[in-house]
Amino acid sequence: MIELQKYPIFTYMNPVTQLFHIQYPIIQAGMIWASGWRLASAVSNAGGLGLIGAGSMYPDVLQEHIVKCKQATSKPFGVNIPLLYPGVDRLIDIIIREEVPVVFTSAGNPKTWTPALKAAGIKVVHVVSSASFAKKSEAAGVDAVVAEGFEAGGHNGREETTTLVLIPAVCEQVNIPVIAAGGIASGKSMAAAFALGATGVQIGSRFVATPEASSHPLFKQAILDAGEGDTALTMKKLTPVRLLKNHFYEAVKAAEDNGADKETLATLLGRARAKTGMFEGHLAEGELEIGQVSALINAIQPAAEIVAEIWAEFEFTRKMLSALKF
Repeated sequence: MIELQKYPIFTYMNPVTQLFHIQYPIIQAGMIWASGWRLASAVSNAGGLGLIGAGSMYPDVLQEHIVKCKQATSKPFGVNIPLLYPGVDRLIDIIIREEVPVVFTSAGNPKTWTPALKAAGIKVVHVVSSASFAKKSEAAGVDAVVAEGFEAGGHNGREETTTLVLIPAVCEQVNIPVIAAGGIASGKSMAAAFALGATGVQIGSRFVATPEASSHPLFKQAILDAGEGDTALTMKKLTPVRLLKNHFYEAVKAAEDNGADKETLATLLGRARAKTGMFEGHLAEGELEIGQVSALINAIQPAAEIVAEIWAEFEFTRKMLSALKF
C-alpha cells in the first residue's frame, strides 16, 4: 500500500494540496510526447504535481520514466493514462508495482480501473468534459475530477463546453475536489477558476514550452508563434482533438467538409501522427496537439519558473480582488 504521508507535508492547505501532499494546487497535465520524467520531476520539485504522460509510452518505457522520476524527486508525482489506448492493463500493473502515488485517467470509463488502483492505495483522478461524466466518475470512486473545457489541447469533449461554463456546472454536481483545466496558463486564470469553485488547476500547453518537455524544439517554437484562431477542434467523428492548424489539419478539415466517415478519417490519421509532429518535429504532416492558450505563450521557461510565476500571480490577484470595494 502506498502512503502519501511519507512525502513532505504541504504548506498551502486546500482539498487538492491535502489530497496529493503538495505545496501548490498546480498540476502539470500528462501530455503525450511532452511530459516524461524530466518535466514531471521538475514540476513536483517546484511544489506542484508533475505527471508522466503514459499515452505515448510502451510498458518498458513507462517503467523507465517512473524509475528515473523517483530518482529525480522525493516529492509526489503521478502518471496520466488515456484509457482509449490498447495495453492499458500492462501500464496499470507497472504503476501498481512501482507504487506510483497518483494516477490521472482520461478518455474512457473510470469504473474499469479505479477499484484496482484504489485497492493499491493510489489516489485516482478522472478527466471529464461534462457534469454528467463528473457524477459518474464520483460514483466510480475517484478521489477528484479534472473538469476540462474545450479550450484544452489534445483529446477533448464533443460537447464543446468552455471552461467558464463547465467548472461551476461540475462543482454543483459533485462533492469531491474539482480541478480546472482548459485555457489556464497564468495566475489570473487560476484565480478565475477558483472563483468558479475549483480548488486546483491542471495546466498543459504552457508546460510544453519548457526546456524539460520532451517535445521537439520546432514544435515548441510553433507554440510560441501561434496566434488567436490558430488551433481548432477536429475529428469529432473519431475522438475529438484540438490541433494547431497545419497541412495535416487542412487535409482533415477538407475531408470532414466533404462528409468523410470514421473509416476515412482513421485512414487519414494513420499511425504515429502525433509522434511525427510533436516529437520528431515534422510540423506540416504531424498532429500538433495544443490548446487555445498557446496564443498567450511567448517564451520557453523552466518548469519551476512557471510554477513560481503562476503561484505569485495567483496570490497577487487573490489579494487584489479581496481589497476591491464595490
